[in-house]
Parts: sequence; structure tokens; C-alpha cells
Amino acid sequence: MRTEAVLAGLDPDQRTAVTAPAGPVCILAGAGTGKTRAITHRIAHRTLSGEINPRHVLAVTFTARAAAEMRSRLTALGAGGVQARTFHAAALRQVRYFASRLLEGRGMPELIESKIRVVGLAAARAGVRADRAISRDLASEIEWAKSSLVEPSEYAVAAAKALREPPFEPARVAEVFAAYESLKRRQGVIDFEDLLRAAVWGIEEHPDVAEQIRAQYRHFVVDEYQDVNPLQQRLLEAWLGGRDDLTVVGDASQTIYSFTGASAAHLIDFPRKWRDAVVVRLVRDYRSTPQVVGLANAVIRQARGTEAKLRLELVGQRPPGPEPALKIFPDEPGEAAAVARRCRELITAGTPASEIAILFRTNAQSEAYEEALAEAEVPYVVRGGERFFERSEVRQAMVALRAAVRSIPGETPLVDAVVEGLSRTGWNRAKPPPGGAAREQWEALAALAALAEEYAAEPAILPIGEGARVQREITLTAFNDELARRAEQQHAPTMAGVTLASLHAAKGLEWDAVFLVGLADGTLPTTYAKTAEQLEEERRLLYVGVTRARQVLWLSLGQSRAPGGRTRRPCRFLPQLGQFGGGERAGAASSGPSGDRSRKTDRRVPKVSSCRVCGTTLLAGADRKLGRCASCPSDMDEDLFERLTRWRASTAAEQKVPAYVVFTDATLVAIAERRPSDPAQLLAIAGIGARKLGQYGESVFALVGGASPEDDGRKNFEN
Repeated sequence: MRTEAVLAGLDPDQRTAVTAPAGPVCILAGAGTGKTRAITHRIAHRTLSGEINPRHVLAVTFTARAAAEMRSRLTALGAGGVQARTFHAAALRQVRYFASRLLEGRGMPELIESKIRVVGLAAARAGVRADRAISRDLASEIEWAKSSLVEPSEYAVAAAKALREPPFEPARVAEVFAAYESLKRRQGVIDFEDLLRAAVWGIEEHPDVAEQIRAQYRHFVVDEYQDVNPLQQRLLEAWLGGRDDLTVVGDASQTIYSFTGASAAHLIDFPRKWRDAVVVRLVRDYRSTPQVVGLANAVIRQARGTEAKLRLELVGQRPPGPEPALKIFPDEPGEAAAVARRCRELITAGTPASEIAILFRTNAQSEAYEEALAEAEVPYVVRGGERFFERSEVRQAMVALRAAVRSIPGETPLVDAVVEGLSRTGWNRAKPPPGGAAREQWEALAALAALAEEYAAEPAILPIGEGARVQREITLTAFNDELARRAEQQHAPTMAGVTLASLHAAKGLEWDAVFLVGLADGTLPTTYAKTAEQLEEERRLLYVGVTRARQVLWLSLGQSRAPGGRTRRPCRFLPQLGQFGGGERAGAASSGPSGDRSRKTDRRVPKVSSCRVCGTTLLAGADRKLGRCASCPSDMDEDLFERLTRWRASTAAEQKVPAYVVFTDATLVAIAERRPSDPAQLLAIAGIGARKLGQYGESVFALVGGASPEDDGRKNFEN
């Protein structure tokens, strides 16, 4: 293939990148702008023109899949012979080749695939009790430290500076780290970070090895450069040996792995380090419709911090498509049911199930969507994690809940019984643990507790057809049966189906239709994001999710986790409601697992609601309920609020339901602030419909009028 053919079809910016002269080149490539096309065509153009020998090129990336894709494209372009590998694969090849020379005739030590077993042994030697989840978190801390070139003696200070949240005091983690290194040496094994360090050591300390490697590799290309960590950067510099024939490509707005030690600093500083560097910006987006691109730009436009300095404004190149849909549901089960219905509609209309993805912030969120898709008979696959009911902590929790039936009194309210049963596994509802793996395990059990709340809030009497009804037990035994039913449904074998994945697992992938779900503050951004830098990374996660969609993009949230639960605010990174095709509020109550999911959701475009204090448009459900911004001063009648709270407690006790099923805290505040005196005023409070007006309206009006829940006129408070 001649060089003219390699240049054919490139846009002007891609052509500039491909034809840039030898030397440092930095390609800032936005999502969907053809970065892989640019770097593979650059390599092919240089080799086919005779400028370089393909055997002297080393292209490195972060996944075996991306490396294989790069090799395939290069072969098709006529540039076979180029080495395209991950950092670890390239280091392994070199260390294995030079092992006898570096290790005085001995072969390369065994490479351990996972640290967890050795970390567990090291923790025991250091006097630290660590189950598998804690061992995973300790392994993550050790990987971060070694990738950041931090030694055990330096860990405590480095972790404090980096605002790490280790599972134990940093000094204890450092002890485990030191014991881990000692244990590895005694066992004669190495880990993946040791492999990279060995490659660096071999080059830096052995001139003959350095000379041979540098004679072999003279031209370097690094993909996803924003994800390079300090250890990988050190290896890259060792390979270069002061030379400058380096092409890097990356997007600072897709920096989402800082918890592993990855840093966009190397990408950001590239033009300063290499003063004569050619910098090319790729902004023409060939993946997504202009509507999706517009939303992506709106999300990232508000970014702050270092990474925002290289923010790119994408320009959509595809024909127009549907506007992104922003939908708000009363609760997560209703959101999941609506997503499943829409997936089924898309599949029926001709979209392959494999071209649909449901993306969420944490793996613990997958359960509701696994359940909803199973009930809608939509095939699905879970990417980057196990199905919810296959996770070891969930299986163990289900065993504990079955055992708890024998020891927890039968009259114990369901939610209390479930929380007590889960606590016997060591789970503490009030204290989420530090550390990613332990926290994810905690969230999985929290999801079981949320399921119990949802199950308890469903009607006690269910229709079964032909006017017949059945009494539904709200007991721990019945809930265990419900969990078993869900687990059995979700274990059904599936063919290629709708992809369920976390936002981290979705990076680098794309689909025709993408559902971004659970977009509520506290979930995205997670409550664990406290610093400005952590919050900005959460914003970039949303940006990555938006840019996965080619054609159809759905954004949604359930205002509460379970029916009648505490109302949450929409994700703070979302643009104004209605800016992109309008938002829709699904007003129908969600149906639980045993409910009728075939009912169509009553969708209504919400009326524009403004703060009665400052006039700002209200987006969050809690703010709309209050009729004011959360930051604006409250004019709540505190005496009325106190009486409403006492009335709610007694009413909930009589009905044997959680207090929030009667009215949420936000609803009580709204009533105490607005003091409604007629049905129209009460119905104007978001979340109060005809059913609750009929149940509680008379009581509310009496309380607003000055009555007390303890008055002898008790009939005013009966339902």
C-alpha cells in the first residue's frame, strides 16, 4: 500500500498528526475522533515511506484487546512487523529474554497472577486480620504504592499526601507491604510491578542490555497516555534513553483511573518537557450524533482543575439523531423497569441486544437491572464483574439470612430482621468501610437491605386475576424465598445480550444505545468523593459514559432508592433539565418484583418549577418538593413540623410500615413550610398524589389548622 493510500480519507487534523516529522508528537484526541486511526496511519506512513523500519517500532497501550486491534490495523495497512504490546507484555518479553544475563544464569522468577493470596499471608505475619475483601484492598494499596515508586518505608507519608483511604492505619498497611515484599523474596516470585521494575533496572544498571534494547526499539508510540503511572513513565524513559522519537496520544478528559496511580500529568506536561513537540488536536467526533456530542461538551465544559486545561470541544460529524433523554422516576425499581422495557422496545425495533449497554457507577447497582431485564425476558451479560447473586459476599449473606429465620423473632419488622441478619456477617449499616473492595462488598449487602425496604413497602394484598386477591407475607422467610427466586432467574444462561457494566469497565467501548442510570448525587458523584480533584474525576466518569453512545442516549435516576424512601438530588454534573430534548418525569409508582411490570409508565413532562425565594429554576426532586433551593432560607413552621412528625410516627406504627411510607422527611418539611389548607395546595407538593390525599389529607389539614395528634378528636387522624 503506497503512502498516498494511507493518507486517503484522513481529515486535516488527522493528516497533520500522521505526517508530523520525526520527534516528539502529542496527539490530543477526544472521544470518537479516530485516535487509533491516527497513530496506526502515522506508523504505516513512516514505514511505507522508508523513513523507519517497522521492526524498530514499539507501540504500547494498556489492554491486550487494544494491542491486538492495533496490530490488526497495521497489518491491513501494510505495516506488519511492528511490535504493539501492553507495557507489561513488552517488559515480560524483555526480562525473560535477558533473565540469564541479569540474574547470573538463573531463569526469570515465577510471575504471580494475583497478589491476594500472598497479601493475605503477609497480613497474618504483620498481625493484621484480613478477609478476602480486605486482602484485595491491601493489594490495591500495594499496587498503587509500587506503581507510584513508593517503598514500604515511604508509604505512610505518601498515602497521606495522596489522600488515600486504606483499610487500616497507613503505618499498619506499610507493615503489610514490607511483609509482602519479604515473603515474595523468600518464595522466589515476582508481581507485575516487579516485572516493570526489573525491566527498568535491567536498562538503567546494565549498559549492554540498554544498548541492545535501544538498538532494537528506536521509535515509540504510547496510546492512552493520560493513564500512564510513574513506574510506566520510568520504563518509557529508560527505553528512550534520551532520544525523542516519541508519539503519545491521550485525552485528559478521560482520566478516570487516578486511584491506581495513573496521572494525566505526563500528558499535560508533554509540551513543556519537549519544547519542540508538535501538538495536534483531534476534535471531529465520528462516533456519536451531534446531539450526544453536544451533551458531552456541556458536561465537560464546566470541568475545573489541571485536566481541564486540555479540554477539547468536540464537533459531531454524524447525521443528526434523537435528543438525549433525561428521565426522572420515583425510585430505582421503577427506573430499572422502565430501562428494561425500553431495551426490549429497541431490540424489537431491530437494534441488536449486543449494541445496547446499561452503565452505572458501581457494580452493586447491577442487581436491579439484572432483575428487571430477566423479568422483561431481555438477555444480558455482565462485563467486568460477576452477576449480583453470584458474588461470594451476596451468597454468604443469603445463607446468613436463611439461618437468621431460626433466631430472629417472627414479629420483627422485615427491614430490621434483614439488617440484623446481615450484621451477623460483620456488615454495619452505619459504617461503610474504607478501601474499594471492602466498600463494594459493603454496598452489595446494602443493596440487599434496600431490597428488603422495597419488598416491605409493596402492597400486602396482591391481585392474582379474575378479581381474586392473595395475602402476601412480609416476613424474613418470604423475603428469603424472593431472593432465591431472583437468584434462580438471574442464573438462567444467556446468549449475547444487553451489556451491564460500570463506567470504569466501559471505557474504550461503544454501543448504538447507552443507558446511563442512577444519576443521583451520592451515587454519581459517589459520597466518597470529597476533594475537588475527586469530584472532577467523577465528572469525567459521566463524560466517559456519555461518549460511549453512538445514536441513542438515555440518562435517568430514581429519586429514591426504594419506594417512599428519602429523595435524592439529580447528579450535579447534568446540564439544566430541558436543555437537551427536555426531561421527563415518570409519575407512576414503580412495581416491585411481584408487581405488574407490564403496565405502561405514566410519563408527564414536568412543569417548570421556580424557587419561591430566589426564582431559580428547580431541578432536584427535593428542591421541587420544597418549592425552594436547599440553600435558600426556610420559613418552616417548626411547631407544625414537630406535630406532623409525631402524627407520622403514630400513623406508621398503626399501619405497621416504615415512617417514610407515610410521608418522607422532605414532604413533612414542605408541608410545614407551605401550610396547605385545601386539596389543590397539598397536591401541588411534588410526590403527593390523589392516593395520599385521600389517605392523609384530612389529617394534614387538621394539623395545619392547629390540631394535635393527641387530641381527643382522633377520628381526624384515622385513615
